[in-house]
Amino acid sequence: MRSLFRRLALVAALAPAAALGATLFATPAEAAPVSESTLQADIVRLTNVQRAAHGCGALKVDSRLVTAARGHSAHMAQTGAFSHTGKGGSNFVAREKAAGYTKPSAENIAWGYRSGKDVVTAWMKSPGHRANILNCKSKTVGVGAVYSKGGAPYYTQDFGY
Repeated sequence: MRSLFRRLALVAALAPAAALGATLFATPAEAAPVSESTLQADIVRLTNVQRAAHGCGALKVDSRLVTAARGHSAHMAQTGAFSHTGKGGSNFVAREKAAGYTKPSAENIAWGYRSGKDVVTAWMKSPGHRANILNCKSKTVGVGAVYSKGGAPYYTQDFGY
């Protein structure tokens, strides 16, 4: 009987320490990030929700715009430069055309947001970004979400006519 009590006491003593250890290692900052493809799809979906709510047609994803957007996001993630000016001094028009897309419309960029919802919400609160999203003349979109080595997500949303 004494042996049973000692075992229970040992388990009781260790259980809080184990629970504390689990809590220390499961902080939100250490949580696995959302995949880049999930972020990209969420941003397209939520952008189209906003467009529909404001009378615009849904944007279709264009692989050339995705290439341009991912390339710019990768450049920002690698360099830490947060700018519409990209590699070699390029702008979104040059990047979209280099990817084979001939009718560039606009570009939105962001960094640090942890979800597609957070990115689109922030863009909708910014007059210039909001105007790009709600430009009913735009017909296509490409989104690039790329994580830096440090884990910060960089976003580019390229639009086309």
